[in-house]
Amino acid sequence: MTERIIQVDALARVEGEGALYVRLNGAQIEAVEFRIFEPPRFFEAFMVGRDAREAPDITSRICGICPIAYIMGASQAVEQALGIGTSPDIEALRRMLYCGEWIQSHVLHAAMLHAPDFLGLADAIEIAKTNPDLVRKALRLKKLGNTLMEVIGGRSVHPVNTRIGGFYRAPEVERIRALIPELEWGAQAARELTLAFAGFDFPADEYDYHFVSLVHPEDYPITQGRIGSSRGLDIPVADFNAHFSEHHVARSNALQGRMKDGSAYLVGPLARYTNNYDRLSASCQATALEAGLGPVVRNPFKSILVRMIEVQYACEEAARIAGSYVAPSPAFFVAPDRAGEGHGCTEAPRGLCYHHYRIDAEGRIEMAQIVPPTSQNQPQIEADLTRVVAANLGMADDALKWRCEQTIRNYDPCISCATHFLKLTVDRV
Repeated sequence: MTERIIQVDALARVEGEGALYVRLNGAQIEAVEFRIFEPPRFFEAFMVGRDAREAPDITSRICGICPIAYIMGASQAVEQALGIGTSPDIEALRRMLYCGEWIQSHVLHAAMLHAPDFLGLADAIEIAKTNPDLVRKALRLKKLGNTLMEVIGGRSVHPVNTRIGGFYRAPEVERIRALIPELEWGAQAARELTLAFAGFDFPADEYDYHFVSLVHPEDYPITQGRIGSSRGLDIPVADFNAHFSEHHVARSNALQGRMKDGSAYLVGPLARYTNNYDRLSASCQATALEAGLGPVVRNPFKSILVRMIEVQYACEEAARIAGSYVAPSPAFFVAPDRAGEGHGCTEAPRGLCYHHYRIDAEGRIEMAQIVPPTSQNQPQIEADLTRVVAANLGMADDALKWRCEQTIRNYDPCISCATHFLKLTVDRV
C-alpha cells in the first residue's frame, strides 16, 4: 500500500481561504471534501440591533468585488419591510450600476483568473508576455466597469452614493451620456474576448444541473424577478426559505445551501443563461452561437464563455439605459420607522444573493439572513469534483491537481475578499 499526498498551500486567482481534500484507494474515491477554513465573519449576528437603513452599507463590506449585490439585496429587503417604493428611474439607475459590477467582476475572473487554466499558465502576467493585446483589452474592460460604479455609486469599491430608497445624489445626465461611446466599445470588446476564449481546449464534461436563478418576463434578470429553475420551480422571492435550506458541515465555516429534499443545485452564469436565454439581446445570442454555445450550457468549464457573453450584455444594457437616462427626482424616498419583514434577491456575478430581515417598530433589525451564491454552490462544487476525479483517475498527480483547481475556478468562488483560496491534498492508497 502506497500513500501519495499532493498539497497546494496557497492558490491565488480566487477569493478566500479554503482547501480541497481528495482520498483515493486505487480506483475508488473514498473522500472529496471542499473545505472552507476562513474564519466566520458573523455579519448576520452583528447586524441585529442596528438601524435597518444601515444594512446596505454594512453588508456591502462582505465583499469588495461584488458590493453592489449586497447593497441591492439589502435595500430591497429593507424597503419591503418598511413599506417604501422606488421610481422606475431609480430602478433603471440601480440596474446600470449593477451592470458595472458584472463587467468588472466577470472580466477580472474570466481574463485574469480563469483563462490561465486553459493556457497552462500561472497567471495573467504570463498571458501578457505572449498576448499583450488581450490583457490590455481585458484591463480596459474592467476599468469600464469600475468607472460605471464610480460615476453612479461614488466610488468603485463599497460605493457611498446608494441608500435605502434610492441614491443620495443622482448623477448628472451629461456624465451618464458620456459613458456611451466606451460602453459601445466594451460590448464589441467583450464579444471579441468571448470568441478568443472559445478557442480554448475545454475538458469534455456535461452534467444535468438543476439550474436556479432569477427569471423575468421581459429582461435578462439582474436586479429583479422571481426565482425559477430548469426543473419547473417558479416562486416569489419571499418563498425562498420554503424551498431552500442551509446546513453546517464540520469541514466548512460556510453554510452549504441545498434544496429542501437535500439535493444540490447550481446558481450563477450557467443558470441565468439557461433559464433566460431568450431574454438575451440578439447580438449576444449571435455571439453565443459563434462561440459554439446553444441555449443550454451544461459544461461547467465553458462558464468562462457565458460570463463574457454577460459582459457583452451588461455593456449593451448600460448603454441603453444611459441613452434614455433621466435623473431621478426625487433621488430617494424616505423610509419611515415601522415594524416589518422583507425579502430581497438579486443576481450577483456568481449567482443568487438572498436577503431576509425582520425589523422592529423603531426600525431596528431583529433578524438578518444572508445567503450568498458560493454557499449555495458548495454541494454542487463537491459533486463536480467527484465526477471530474472519477473521469481522470489515470492522470498524474500534478495534472489531476490542476484539473481539480480548474474545476473549482469554474465557479469563481467568492469565499471572502482574501486573495488565497485553495489547499489541495490528495491521498492515494
